[in-house]
Amino acid sequence: TIKKYNLLLADDDTDDCIFFTEALHELPLIVNLLTVHDGVELMQLLTTEETTLPDILFLDLNMPRKTGMECLSEIKNNNKLKDLPIVIYSTSCHSDTVNLLYANGANYYIRKPAEFWQLKKTMHEVLTLIIQKNISKPGKDSFVIQP
Repeated sequence: TIKKYNLLLADDDTDDCIFFTEALHELPLIVNLLTVHDGVELMQLLTTEETTLPDILFLDLNMPRKTGMECLSEIKNNNKLKDLPIVIYSTSCHSDTVNLLYANGANYYIRKPAEFWQLKKTMHEVLTLIIQKNISKPGKDSFVIQP
């Protein structure tokens, strides 16, 4: 049987969500993608009893109402959610921020690429690492996935 993966994208930028969805559909995986547009919506979804947790959460940092950094802390401090693989998907790439994200338990960091092929390549790499190779927490040197 072919496994279907449930992915969750938390990002307030509509264009980025469309770009992400299109790249995902070109990958050789069967996925179900759910999108939320702010941190409050994300946390409400994840903490609802009926919610089946996604296989991977792609989390933008700069979102309204609650930032990705705040969501990451809440998720990692919640026993039900703490093992959820989280891939940061953001435009900012300051080394202090990246170090903090790693320390706070994010699994990988993808800087939003400008080119479609870069996004596809980067997403394929991170999905392969987490799903097929089961490498959910890399060493610090492999944390940032570059296109």
